[in-house]
Amino acid sequence: MKAVFMTAGAAGMYCGSCMHDNALARGLRQLDVDCLLQPVYTPIRTDEESIAGDELFFGGIHIYLLQQMPWLRWVPLPLRRILDWKPLLQLATRRAASTDAGQLGALAISMLRGVQGRQADEVNRLVDWLCDEIRPDAIVFSNLLIGGCLPELKERLPKSRRLVLLQGDDIFLDYLPVEIRAEAVKLLSELVPHVDRFVTHTQFYADKMGSLLSIPRQQIAITPLSIDPRPFERPPSTASLSPLTKRSEQEFRLGYMARIAPEKGLHHLVDAFVELASPNRKGDASRHKDITLHVAGWLGEANRGYLDSLVRKIQQAGLSDRFVYHGSPSLDEKSALLHSFDLLSVPTDYQDPKGLFVLESLACGVPVIQPDHGAFPELIAATAGGLLFRPGDVRHLCESIERLMQDDRLRQQLGRDGRQQVLAHHTIANAAAKMKQLCFDV
Repeated sequence: MKAVFMTAGAAGMYCGSCMHDNALARGLRQLDVDCLLQPVYTPIRTDEESIAGDELFFGGIHIYLLQQMPWLRWVPLPLRRILDWKPLLQLATRRAASTDAGQLGALAISMLRGVQGRQADEVNRLVDWLCDEIRPDAIVFSNLLIGGCLPELKERLPKSRRLVLLQGDDIFLDYLPVEIRAEAVKLLSELVPHVDRFVTHTQFYADKMGSLLSIPRQQIAITPLSIDPRPFERPPSTASLSPLTKRSEQEFRLGYMARIAPEKGLHHLVDAFVELASPNRKGDASRHKDITLHVAGWLGEANRGYLDSLVRKIQQAGLSDRFVYHGSPSLDEKSALLHSFDLLSVPTDYQDPKGLFVLESLACGVPVIQPDHGAFPELIAATAGGLLFRPGDVRHLCESIERLMQDDRLRQQLGRDGRQQVLAHHTIANAAAKMKQLCFDV
């Protein structure tokens, strides 16, 4: 059984989809599937060892320049392939800040047109490679936005199954200008008949994307969101912890572990922390003098000002000594930090289709408080590992945090129940077994 897993790199940042794809491909290998994890756009970045191949298709610089300068396609391919050189891509993505939505949308439209788009040579190169050299029994796309080659694959590899994961396509679409978004949705819908099965992790997202792209219900399989729980099963020894990870005896540690960006809602958590930690109107020292806020996650250049504004807000409240930003942690550092938390919250403004950080926190026995939207209601119901609050309602978030601060028994029970459910139903081994079944009907 041979499979190719097409995964889209995220311009040098840690990306939940990349990490999940990497873990799932590794899980398939452990089930005796000859699985190649194939990156497109940019190399992927994961907190575990990447198993991705060295070949790169649709190199980000290359396809962008083909969009802006169509005449470039007449330059001999060996010369153009220099644009896909990994160090060059890493340098370009490290220095990138943000991309104009109109230009990004035009590129997306062209890529969705496949062999009819400006990147036709690159699309044909990928199709030829898959059909002539690899000849897989199954091809898995990490999202539909990279599926412009699906019609050609269906024609040339009719016996190979084509699967697409739905795990955030709508977030990209909502970033685009209205007219470009409408065209992209139309092109995506036209790709649906060329897909054997769509896979998503919640009924919420199956309904949302099924409605948006007119996907027949029977074409969508729902599999539980999963992680490899092994790195999170045991807390690291105290001796291995950095001073910033160690906690004081009375400290109640409120944690955040996700990318630093406005859409992830860190500002809501900062507002709740300031409200809970600041002196009350009667002049008392503090209602919760032992609460601290610990934040970790990848920070891109475009969002440094966002984090700086939150740090200033904490400074103005006189709480700098009770706040720590831990940077972008390694896997071992992530596990150590999560185990040091009493509670985790990532109060996203957008409707997150996954929420891997929820499972990682619960695998450490740390309960969560999440907004009542997106994938979170189903995740909390499935794991019994936390509480929901009204999205964007900082007062309700404060009340939920305060409830678990004051009720040790409930907080510990949520952590225990959540961990048990993750280990029983949300492991990458289970997800890989289900993906193998979907790919090969075994």
